[in-house]
Amino acid sequence: MIVVTIDQRKSRSGPDKVEDLLQRLARAYEVARPFERTAGDEVQGVLQDGPAAVLLALEVARTGEWSVGIGVGAVEMPMPVQTRAGRGPAFEHARDAVERAKNSNGSLALSGPGAEAERLEAELQLIALVNARRTETSDEAGILVSQGLTQQQVAVRLGISQQAVSARLASGLWYEATRLTDLAGAALHEYARIAEGS
Repeated sequence: MIVVTIDQRKSRSGPDKVEDLLQRLARAYEVARPFERTAGDEVQGVLQDGPAAVLLALEVARTGEWSVGIGVGAVEMPMPVQTRAGRGPAFEHARDAVERAKNSNGSLALSGPGAEAERLEAELQLIALVNARRTETSDEAGILVSQGLTQQQVAVRLGISQQAVSARLASGLWYEATRLTDLAGAALHEYARIAEGS
């Protein structure tokens, strides 16, 4: 299983953003157990799908408002209805990961059994850093491409040349980051499957 724990950054000096996050996650992602507030400004959810967990973690970390910890491993069965009542190694790894994420590159960390966790964490932190440093214009072009538009269609939509679209995608490492994100999602899915049985 994959447990994701998300903690609001600088929550003492700003408004509580947990409810907005919970609504966004409920609309956008399919989960094994829903995200819910576990304590203070922290939320937690359980996923079975590696690609979804990676996309979720990167999206939330990209805002700069949250620290995201991904825990991989077994959970005690049967899983309770409420996420916060869950127990097992995946929950313990998620706790370790979110604490490390507070001081990690990209505000994201991953914990689990074996060396695979360290490799996956390095990949995800690299993607998170690329995403965080991408300009708004590069991000805008990339999002349209990810929705299925061609570069020519994006150019028309944005009122710029196709060469400008290509330059924006290249400067933001859009295709490279997208490919690495897909590979990391597949790797996390397989890793979680193996770790759950160990």
